[in-house]
Amino acid sequence: MKRISFVLALFIAAFGLAGCEPAANTTTNTANANANAAKPTAAAPTADALLAMDKKANEAWIKGDAKFFDDFLSDKFVEFTGGERIGKADIAKMISEVKCDVKTWSLDDPQMSRIDDNTYVISYKGTFDGSCTGPDGKSMKIPSPTRGASVYVRDGDKWKGVFHGENPILSADAAPPAADKKEEPKKEEPKKEEAKKADAPAANSNSSSNTAAAPAPAAADPNTEALTKLHAAGWEAFRNKDAKWFEANTSKDLAFVDPAGGWHSGQANVIKLWTADMKCEGVTKTSFTDGIATALSPTVEILTGKGSADGTCDGQKNGTLNTTAFYVKDGNAWKLAFMFESLSQPGM
Repeated sequence: MKRISFVLALFIAAFGLAGCEPAANTTTNTANANANAAKPTAAAPTADALLAMDKKANEAWIKGDAKFFDDFLSDKFVEFTGGERIGKADIAKMISEVKCDVKTWSLDDPQMSRIDDNTYVISYKGTFDGSCTGPDGKSMKIPSPTRGASVYVRDGDKWKGVFHGENPILSADAAPPAADKKEEPKKEEPKKEEAKKADAPAANSNSSSNTAAAPAPAAADPNTEALTKLHAAGWEAFRNKDAKWFEANTSKDLAFVDPAGGWHSGQANVIKLWTADMKCEGVTKTSFTDGIATALSPTVEILTGKGSADGTCDGQKNGTLNTTAFYVKDGNAWKLAFMFESLSQPGM
């Protein structure tokens, strides 16, 4: 699954690109449980096993083997990069159209975190020496090193990818690019077109190049409003350095990939990062917008959207962050179990 975000970046360059409980269905759930009881199930994963799967996906990406991902990815796969929510069919199409020349690569230092018994995160460091050429014919050097993160879901006797993201790993003294860069004007026409698409929950900036066979945008599920409000409250808890709020609304297995390529795991460690370790000044307002939630299972939801804050943190100006968050049901409450944040693409 490695490098999917880089593939999306090429396409963006080429085309300008709290809990609310789901309605119960006892009859259906019982029938599904009986049907699944007779099917073999995949064994619990290990970090090395999931890393091996990502390595196979990386090899397929290098070869431009889009067919590999037909069975490798879940039909519920989500990628959220540059403000775009992308599905399985879009990813396969992009991989088939991007040509890469990779001399050397490695995926190392795997770190695994549990979302629930059927959903796990694998994160690792990727190093690459190579470049890729997008549909516009322009070549881009592959960012390196990067922090990759993939989420796998149990599907019968297999584990399938349901999310992938990656961030450049920035050194402690390296200033990241502007999170919400607006000084580069875009053509007025695309902006108007984007405004028309505002009501569509998952508008695809590559739609002009897609065929009629492209999948319809994912529809937000009934939990979208509740999870969006919950995540917005989390941003306020961050502003207020409210550790108790995070203790009540996150899972014990909480893990987080930050925009600078850092991996953080364990509820106490992540809460300490957000409420004590990060040195923030002048943060007076926060927001979380464009939320879209889709159900991975009755007890796991994927929420994507854009979070932002004013002021500065660790000496850097705050701005918009693209967010993918996995929430898990704990009794009647939804709790954050894994979050991946990345910087907005310039002009987004």
